[in-house]
Amino acid sequence: MIEQAEKRGDLKSGMTVVEATGGSTGSSLAFICALKGTGSKCPSGKVIADLMPSMMQHAMEIGKKEGYYYTNQFHNRDALIGYEGIGHELVKQFPGGIDAFCGAIGTAGMATGVARVFRSTMPSTRIIILEPASAPHITQGRTGAHSVEGIAVVSRPPHLDQALYDEARGIEEEEARAMCRLLARKEGLLVGTSTGINVVAAIQLAKELGVGKTVVTVAVDTGLKYSNGNLFQE
Repeated sequence: MIEQAEKRGDLKSGMTVVEATGGSTGSSLAFICALKGTGSKCPSGKVIADLMPSMMQHAMEIGKKEGYYYTNQFHNRDALIGYEGIGHELVKQFPGGIDAFCGAIGTAGMATGVARVFRSTMPSTRIIILEPASAPHITQGRTGAHSVEGIAVVSRPPHLDQALYDEARGIEEEEARAMCRLLARKEGLLVGTSTGINVVAAIQLAKELGVGKTVVTVAVDTGLKYSNGNLFQE
């Protein structure tokens, strides 16, 4: 999103990037902006159904001011260009093909970007999108409470293309949290709960598909931001 905005001239030197975020987008933007010498401002908070729209509205109002650029992640098609890069990486890493790919959705940018690449290069790959079982926006059409940062933040993500995925699946948050602890203890991977959801689903799919099949997912967040909570307490 940053590079495309720079190429168009929408984001110029000395401007400040603004985005509403409850997940890794905020820390990622701060990191990239620091590298480029650009300012960043990210209204944030615990993502709940009532709060996210007001966060987005606040970010949009700031973005209208001179010297600011609002990345507008939920409607910014530039995000898909970046996520398509993950799809191309996976194609190169698995020349023998991928039987299934799964990923939790927030803006649905990653799932859509990867699916676009797979549909043109590995059309038989099953694409499964994931959400917390307690907030079944896609699977059941209703809202619900959850504490998984960065996903299930709007009822129907604008980037989500129903033609590009095969199944939507709800994953229990407690299973995801337990998976985070297991990955830290057994694999030395410090990940957050959206990654926990991804890995739980990937293991489910691997068991369903059987021996010899390849299931892929992505570790999308860090467990560092959960250090002050009870995620890693047994």
